[in-house]
Amino acid sequence: MRPKPVIRAAAVQIAPDLTSRAGTMEKVLNAIADAAGKGAEFIVFPETFVPYYPYFSFVLPPAQQGPEHLRLYEEAVVVPSAETRAVAEAARKRGVVVVLGVNERDHGSLYNTQLIFDADGTLALKRRKITPTYHERMVWGQGDGAGLKVVETAVGRVGALACWEHYNPLARYALMAQHEEIHAAHFPGSLVGPIFGEQIEVTMRHHALEAGCFVVNATGWLSEEQIASIHPDPKLQKGLRDGCMTCIITPEGRHAVPPLTSGEGILIADLDMKLITKRKRMMDSVGHYARPELLRLLHDTRPALPRGELANEPMDIEEPTDA
Repeated sequence: MRPKPVIRAAAVQIAPDLTSRAGTMEKVLNAIADAAGKGAEFIVFPETFVPYYPYFSFVLPPAQQGPEHLRLYEEAVVVPSAETRAVAEAARKRGVVVVLGVNERDHGSLYNTQLIFDADGTLALKRRKITPTYHERMVWGQGDGAGLKVVETAVGRVGALACWEHYNPLARYALMAQHEEIHAAHFPGSLVGPIFGEQIEVTMRHHALEAGCFVVNATGWLSEEQIASIHPDPKLQKGLRDGCMTCIITPEGRHAVPPLTSGEGILIADLDMKLITKRKRMMDSVGHYARPELLRLLHDTRPALPRGELANEPMDIEEPTDA
């Protein structure tokens, strides 16, 4: 069944609880209820919002990151877990599609993971950021091509990428080629400085234009008290401010509502799905405007696993014969 012609979307910009997974989870569940109460059917949260983005890795040298990195291990989310079940239940109860960024713990490794919960509470997709960016490589492992997947949901075909994955044009094209209708994006926010927010805006608007889809992007936010708790040096604290660009972009590359660049809040916008066809009528990057006989993407969708198993078949070994 096709989704409704107009989908109400929400992009959430709030601060995590830097002290506990439980505190951040409470904020997530409250925000789902708040956005759903405003009629939202599709809700996007910031990058690795649960328990929090590893801001420490941007301002601490590697030799000093150990204690905070280990604390992140303890607060990270296992999939499935009580936390994922709580979000699934909230999505089911409210009848909303939720895209949540988490630090996922898989035994001895952490991953930057995006979870898409459908409106019936099922986990439609779990994907991991394919390449952590710069300082993040000290924190997270790598994802694989199996996660570059568009899923059918109650609001339409949804794809997702995290942060600077949007600067990998082939990763974006992999989702475009699967005809995503709504693209969920998220960034950490409160990082790098004002130029980061400016770059995010350009990137989100370009993807909407090129893909002919809606983009719902959420960035995080840190209070001054939180920034001071991460690092006491005022010079380094500058790298933990600004960089926010929570926005909802139409297939024509326009802001559906004014973006949120500071403070906490929830953007709400109605997505007129007819705009997708209006845009693609003129330029469909993976359809009538594509030239696959000249240029095409080879996408390896196999999960990258450290161990596989061969079928338990008897080996055909020729017995030696006497001379």
